[in-house]
Amino acid sequence: MLKPFKVEVFQEERLLLYLPVSFNRDSIPRSITLGTRKVEAECRTHPNGRNVIGISSPLADALHLPSGVGSLHLHQVEEELYLGALIGVFTAGFTQFKMNPIGERSRMFQRLLAVQGTLGVIPFVFGEHDIQWEDGLIHGLFHFGDQWERHFIPFPTVIYDRLPNRRSEKKRSFLSLKERLQGEYGIPWYNPGFFNKLDLFERLAGDEEAASFLPETHQFQSISDLERMLATYRHVYVKPANGSLGNGIHKITYDRGKDGYFCRFKDGDQQVRLLRFKNLESLVHSVLKGRKFDSFIIQQGIDLIEDDHRPLDFRVHTNKDDEGRWHVSAIAAKVAGSGSVTTHAKAGGEVKVLSELFAEDERHVMETRLKDAAIRLSHSIEANMEGYVGEIGFDLGADASGRIWMFEANSKPGRSIFTHPSLKAEDILTRKLALSFGVFLSRKTIEELVP
Repeated sequence: MLKPFKVEVFQEERLLLYLPVSFNRDSIPRSITLGTRKVEAECRTHPNGRNVIGISSPLADALHLPSGVGSLHLHQVEEELYLGALIGVFTAGFTQFKMNPIGERSRMFQRLLAVQGTLGVIPFVFGEHDIQWEDGLIHGLFHFGDQWERHFIPFPTVIYDRLPNRRSEKKRSFLSLKERLQGEYGIPWYNPGFFNKLDLFERLAGDEEAASFLPETHQFQSISDLERMLATYRHVYVKPANGSLGNGIHKITYDRGKDGYFCRFKDGDQQVRLLRFKNLESLVHSVLKGRKFDSFIIQQGIDLIEDDHRPLDFRVHTNKDDEGRWHVSAIAAKVAGSGSVTTHAKAGGEVKVLSELFAEDERHVMETRLKDAAIRLSHSIEANMEGYVGEIGFDLGADASGRIWMFEANSKPGRSIFTHPSLKAEDILTRKLALSFGVFLSRKTIEELVP
């Protein structure tokens, strides 16, 4: 990763910036830019031969640089010096509570912003109500030390989309805001939009790099579709096309011996239920409950490897770094709860690291296969989806032959696996990389603006 420089603000009447002695420059910068705020200022190499960024207090004020910022990247293009990257983390669900300004997700955002000092970036959280269009400023949420603070900050160089749900991203006001920030201000968004399961599978099915990892998946159009797939595979899954957290997933099996159809699912009280039906028509009406067929998908069932007779799959996180390269940043197994349809924690699932499940040689083979699949799938998703994709959370499975299957890919992956005590380093790494990609995208955007 690129190394940032320490920042020191000093008292001086002039708009003045001291450059670190190790900073390579082709010419003396004449202007300083933070986000969308540009200030003409005098620049010199640090007079004391120090390798730090010195910023006069009037310049810091003119740039709206928060006092808690301790380190920054520098990027020069011709005679303009860019500080940052300034990364706006866009979300919704704000509260009036100072200790928890983003509700139950406040801790997650606090941990994300906590890595800023080692990266030389300025991340802040904001929502649509925080934008002051007439002033070109945002009343952003920062976390310095042990507390949340609000500061006015220029519009960011890039925006990291962390909207909590599909309902938020479909709001007309959000779509208008996003179009304006992208169109009028040229600010790119990364990780925009939740993936639609069916749309994603259909796009990847035509990609040779990805197709071998995909179970057969179709939009639910008729009962005959379900009947055909049950005849081909021993079981299938019916899933909401836009579901999350394992909600609404039904495992359907036909038992020839008992001449009946069995449906296993999690009810509204998070209890696992198993129901028997004499025919598919009654099963489908029970599952859909009046909803349209095409709001669900049907997916081939895979006989997964097991731990103590409990099926398991794998959560694999991939992230892009500050040079735009994909990395596997975390791998964990999720073992299904007793009788559960999914491996989610709310259904009794348990997180384990690979060393808890496999002997050393087996662990190495499985890890290699999972990493290879995740990197290949990341490149395919990036090539086949719109927008800038910087992180993905994969739900992958392995069958008895060792073949890897992709069940889902999440553009805004949850972080439940990081409750495992052996994944603390991966927890930090994924947060660092989520912001490091903002550095890459910021530099790319700046360089594209230069004629």
